[in-house]
Amino acid sequence: MKCPYCNYETSKVLDSRSAEKGEAIRRRRECINCERRFTTYERLDEPPLMVVKKDGTREPFDRVKLLSGLAKACKKRKIPTELLEDIITEIEKELMFSPELESTSSDVGEKVLKHLSDIDEVAYVRFASVYRDFDSVKSFMQEIKQLINRHQSQEGYHV
Repeated sequence: MKCPYCNYETSKVLDSRSAEKGEAIRRRRECINCERRFTTYERLDEPPLMVVKKDGTREPFDRVKLLSGLAKACKKRKIPTELLEDIITEIEKELMFSPELESTSSDVGEKVLKHLSDIDEVAYVRFASVYRDFDSVKSFMQEIKQLINRHQSQEGYHV
C-alpha cells in the first residue's frame, strides 16, 4: 500500500477492525519511510454498479461523491459521519441486490431521501432542494408540506 504522503510502497498495519457493518475492514497503517499514519479500507471486489444520470450518461457508483453530497446536506447538523457511511453502505447493498447492475440517479436520490427523512428533516430538505432541483418557491414549499404530512401521519396526526 503506497503512502499517501511520500508514495513509499511499504507500510505496516497497526490496527485492523471491521467497518461498515462488516462490509469492509478498516486498517490503520504507518509508512515505513516517513512514519506518518493513514487509514485504508478493504472491501470485496464486486461488479461495478453503474448510475445512469438524467442526461443519459453512465458513471460508476461513487461512494465518495455520495458521501460529499450527504455531508453538505448534513452540515452543522448533529449527524455522525459513521451514520452517513452506514446509509451509503445500505444504499449500495440495495443497488447490488437489485436485478439490474444499473440504477438511475433518481433511484439513488430517492433512496437517500428515504434514509434522511428518518434521520433529520433539515438534512432531508437540503438534499431534496439540490437533488430535485426545485424551480420555484412553490415546488419547494410543496416538498416541505409533504414532509410535514408524513411526519404528522407517523405521529398519528393529520393535516
